[in-house]
Amino acid sequence: MEQKARYQMLKDRSVREKLLYWRRSLENNLGERARLRRAESPDDVLLTEAFRNFLEAMPEEWANPKQLPASALVAAIVAHVNAHDTETYGSISFASQLATPKDGDDKPRLSELRFQQLQKSHDPTEFFRRLLRAVRILDRNVNIPSLANDALHWMQEYSNGVERNPQERLAFCWANDYYRTLLPKKSQ
Repeated sequence: MEQKARYQMLKDRSVREKLLYWRRSLENNLGERARLRRAESPDDVLLTEAFRNFLEAMPEEWANPKQLPASALVAAIVAHVNAHDTETYGSISFASQLATPKDGDDKPRLSELRFQQLQKSHDPTEFFRRLLRAVRILDRNVNIPSLANDALHWMQEYSNGVERNPQERLAFCWANDYYRTLLPKKSQ
């Protein structure tokens, strides 16, 4: 678990709370939510009033020009998520959710092949498309802070290159969570 804490992008609880508050605010502004959901790429989000409102709700550094693509990705993907249930999803990472089977099934929600494809996305648009597919496969019920954290982590690695320490790379962290959840189910 100590490894996981080091790779967290959303360390500050107040930032996580602002993100969840903004997501809940979309319930009262379905027009903004719809505009964000219609975006075909994170770049499409940059041009919307909904994104401007997202930036106003988030800490100032999210509006930094270097941070804008990552902020747009988070706003776009979180708009697709249903309301966040802290009791249900608070401790389950996004990658673990992908490996958790539906009730009465023994296969992971996201197949190993699709999981590997998601990890190997080449650019933000491809990552967004695959991430959105994963969110839909989870019936849009995901741990929002974990999802946002992972999107920010992916964008950081895309922009700055992967971490030198393999244990701090998103692919390692995701694989660790995914297979830790999946393997006990396979051995049953």
